[in-house]
Amino acid sequence: MGLKTAIVTGSTGAIGKAIARLILATDKFHVIMIARDESKALKARDEIVKMTGLQSIDYYIADLSRKSEIFRLAGLIDGPVQVLVNNAAQSPRQRGETPEGVEVQWATNVLGYFWMIEAFTPHMEAGAPARVVNVASYWAGNLDLDDPEFRRRRYDNDESYRQSKQADRMLTVAFAEKLRSKGITVNSCHPGDVNSKLSNDLGFGGHETPDQGAATPVWLATSQEVEGITGKYFADRSEQYCSFSKDKEEILRLWDLLETY
Repeated sequence: MGLKTAIVTGSTGAIGKAIARLILATDKFHVIMIARDESKALKARDEIVKMTGLQSIDYYIADLSRKSEIFRLAGLIDGPVQVLVNNAAQSPRQRGETPEGVEVQWATNVLGYFWMIEAFTPHMEAGAPARVVNVASYWAGNLDLDDPEFRRRRYDNDESYRQSKQADRMLTVAFAEKLRSKGITVNSCHPGDVNSKLSNDLGFGGHETPDQGAATPVWLATSQEVEGITGKYFADRSEQYCSFSKDKEEILRLWDLLETY
């Protein structure tokens, strides 16, 4: 039996690179890294090959804050996909916008997840049973669906990050319902606390290694223990209560809003 395919976004960052390497190290997957910077992607790929001794890893370049880039990417990647790990995130200290005029953090951290799942659903349906892992955070809350892009509020990158991770956890529930009949499970998780560019931008450090940070996302992507489980939120490889997943009305509002982009 051939290798399964796993896509990992944000795979040149501390946690993303560890996720890609640890999935590859199972020797059951062809890993596709998605990154914005080609030199970083090439360096990360070479590093992972050297560490694992395995060659079945490639990369594609795309800006996941842009819908057109994501759907272009989906057209470039052929064949079935069994795992999609949505990990790409950023938290710039100053408010910025994509070329389409969408606030960057909302575009990357929320719309990027939404569009990746939408664009790759046909690939995952062809590869079913398939899994989506949304890397979210325990650092989540205060989602304002009336002003998600900080057009009226003063931009605060910490507040923007927290609401984006709440939205990711809510999206997980919506997609779990939508994709259940297609043989695709969708779960979210808090990774470990790793010192990274993102944590530094938020004013934090991190006390765990990248491998410790990647452990829960990799477990959700590859373990038989979670086969068939969908719509849940995990931390430290165990299911956690998520209050955001209970508000069906707010989840529907979020979904309707994202479909307008």
